[in-house]
Amino acid sequence: MSIQTNDTIKPLKLSGLEPLVITPEANFVNVGERTNVTGSARFKRLILEEQYDTALEVALDQVRGGAQILDVNMDEGMLDGKAAMVKFLNLIASEPEIARIPIMIDSSKWEIIEAGLQCVQGKGVVNSISLKEGEEPFIYQANKIRQYGAAVVVMAFDEDGQADTYERRIEICKRSYDLLVDKVGFAREDIIFDPNIFPVATGIDEHNNYAVDFFEATKWIKANLPGAKVSGGVSNVSFSFRGNNVVREAMHSAFLYHGIKAGMDMGIVNAGMIEVYDEIPKDLLEHVEDVLLNRRDDATERLLAFAEKVKGKGKVKVEDTAWREGTVEERLKHALVKGIIDYIEEDTEEARQNYDKPLHVIEGPLMDGMNVVGDLFGAGKMFLPQVVKSARVMKKSVAYLIPFLEEEKKRSGNTASSKGKILLATVKGDVHDIGKNIVGVVLACNNYDIVDLGVMVPAEKILDEAEKQGADIIGLSGLITPSLDEMVNVAAEMERRGMDKPLLIGGATTSRVHTAVKIAPKFTGTVIHVLDASKSVGVASDLLGSKKDALVESVREEYEAVREAHANKQSEKEHVSLAVAKANKAAINWDDYEVPVPKQQGITVFEDVSLAELRNYIDWTPFFSTWMLKGKYPRIFENPTVGKEARKLYDEANAMIDQVIADGSLTARAVVGLFPANAEGEDVQLENGTKFHFLRQQGKKGKGVPNLSLSDFVAPKATGKQDYMGGFAVSIFGAKEIAEKFEKDHDDYSSIMIKAVADRFAEALAEMMHEKVRKELWGYATSESFDNESLIKEKYQGIRPAPGYPACPDHTEKPTLFDLLEAEKHIGIKLTESNAMYPASSVSGFYFAHPESKYFGLGKIYKDQVADYAQRKGMTVEEVEQWMAPNLGY
Repeated sequence: MSIQTNDTIKPLKLSGLEPLVITPEANFVNVGERTNVTGSARFKRLILEEQYDTALEVALDQVRGGAQILDVNMDEGMLDGKAAMVKFLNLIASEPEIARIPIMIDSSKWEIIEAGLQCVQGKGVVNSISLKEGEEPFIYQANKIRQYGAAVVVMAFDEDGQADTYERRIEICKRSYDLLVDKVGFAREDIIFDPNIFPVATGIDEHNNYAVDFFEATKWIKANLPGAKVSGGVSNVSFSFRGNNVVREAMHSAFLYHGIKAGMDMGIVNAGMIEVYDEIPKDLLEHVEDVLLNRRDDATERLLAFAEKVKGKGKVKVEDTAWREGTVEERLKHALVKGIIDYIEEDTEEARQNYDKPLHVIEGPLMDGMNVVGDLFGAGKMFLPQVVKSARVMKKSVAYLIPFLEEEKKRSGNTASSKGKILLATVKGDVHDIGKNIVGVVLACNNYDIVDLGVMVPAEKILDEAEKQGADIIGLSGLITPSLDEMVNVAAEMERRGMDKPLLIGGATTSRVHTAVKIAPKFTGTVIHVLDASKSVGVASDLLGSKKDALVESVREEYEAVREAHANKQSEKEHVSLAVAKANKAAINWDDYEVPVPKQQGITVFEDVSLAELRNYIDWTPFFSTWMLKGKYPRIFENPTVGKEARKLYDEANAMIDQVIADGSLTARAVVGLFPANAEGEDVQLENGTKFHFLRQQGKKGKGVPNLSLSDFVAPKATGKQDYMGGFAVSIFGAKEIAEKFEKDHDDYSSIMIKAVADRFAEALAEMMHEKVRKELWGYATSESFDNESLIKEKYQGIRPAPGYPACPDHTEKPTLFDLLEAEKHIGIKLTESNAMYPASSVSGFYFAHPESKYFGLGKIYKDQVADYAQRKGMTVEEVEQWMAPNLGY
């Protein structure tokens, strides 16, 4: 057995008191420039006058202004730079708000750099070293920096001077990279190149292409020097326009826009000297980009002339706050509909002062606003993400009022009224709760009191709490197929207790047919399948209102008809015996098949997969489905109805992804295994004794169409050929903890978002691992080259079916797979008693490599196969029927 870690390029990881993970997808890392005596006259004066306490305030302003790394430079002729660097860094270390971000030790003197390295906390960055004095000192300094555990900025500078053309930039960077990687052993991800940002629009023709050369050099570095990052001093580009901040800000923003597109990872820049690119006046932007991109011969003259027109005309950004001029009721309604939390506490307090009781604020303006939200959602004019944001505003407001409500309750005994109390729970053995949480939010928005018991809740606790809480309705949720049987159990227990509360059923594997055929007959009370969150309000309203009797009777008649139709369908369903199905297995020519031997057999563990890399494998279409937005990515953005909201949701999801990548709060782990194996009937026997049991389609097929089993895709033992089969388990850790923090802050939107993002990462990790297996570990498709769209469309050779899904619907194969992979030991992923994976954002399955292997649905199975399967697995027929209930054809 071998255990390996991921050998792909890792992200650049820096730290102060907190980690900073820098990836291409993080967009851009801002290095604060104001704690630099060569760049800030104020900071220089404070250091020379030894006003270190005030100098610390400059650093604090940089951090609060958004600097993610703090550049500290003490290169001044009248200053003992080494002593000043040590003193200032030690002072920073005592200020947690500053010390939380990494430090960039910036100096042209090695003794100052080394002194800084000896006292800086965490993992910092040296800025900079270069080849200007030759290779020997360069290698010496690089070795020392590596020993101190820092990253390094390398200037495009050699013995012949500073690189000022594209060709010189890439030549020096390539030479420096090769020395660092091959001779020093420097981690590739810890190398940051500064290809030199020089002023443009200087009036010297040779300078006109400086910015373009920087962009092109950046592209070349990112394409040809794996792992290397690119940085630069952005303010240099606008040096010609000192004193004209309007032009300088536009130049910085436009330069960053094109630099980031080219692959620039970070830069030393004053955040206060950057304009929003889209808000730069079009005429100014045209003149600026003419210069930066060297688009016309007279670009410099035109910008100089234009600059005079805008000099001194700083742009004042004004927030659209016209809605703040309305009454407090109008403001609360606007905040609820728009999901704006910025002013909610002050508006809630004003409303509280205006109303006799805090309860009246909830029953009055807040519920009025939420009623508008409910009406708009019901009319299709608001979408689920917007509703969840509205709920966040509502919760923040109510949370503010709670102390006043408690005080009022003590005096009068009054409590807030609601339309009814609904208890929600994910059933025993199941850990999935995104859908349940969404239903809870939507119902709460419509003034229902929600009691959410969470996940893996036993029937006894669900029903005990329902009685204790006085719930009017019980709602059950589940994702995996064993949850269906547990829902049947809950219904039966409700019948045994003589309960009469309505029972709502929901979740991805649930259906109207299953509810009607399997659950409803166990309970004489009302059982209703609720398709999605948008339907839950109407059902709850009817059940607790005047339409209850009509709804109950309608559902009863509908379910009777469903059961009758289901029975007729089953009796008429054409199927073949197991013997006939076996005889019609896939006709694979094993004689001419050359079995690919895995290059890496046994278990391989990936302990901390880069989320930045993983992001490239995300399939976004299911993400929108989670939020009840229908459409395929990226075409959903063009949808005239939901496109705008889908784009906003996508942007906010990516902002959250940026955050979790930056702070390292999510961890991706995977374990895969490749083993010698051969098929024996519907089983696959591994050389180590492990056996997997599969099922075969029994539906009647047309001529030439086989009855498939997954075992068909592994060479039968009788062929005498040694074949192979693989397995995998992947998981994303940390989402639950993040979600709980959001929930404590009454932020259901972000709680649901982090779970949805984690689910996408888990599926992306499964995709990435499968690609790695095909190209490297098994290696049967080393030359494969697909973009993400092609991967999503499964254009590659081989499949990765998962237990519990159509080709292998039996979840009881998971324990065998997990034992084989030692999944809990290696990556910490666990199985519940119902074989749900924990953490919830997890995926597991098998690898089949044969070119003819394909996905299929098992369909219905019958008594002869159930008996055969039970015998093969050492289970009773009743146990098989319990686990395979949705697939039984009788």
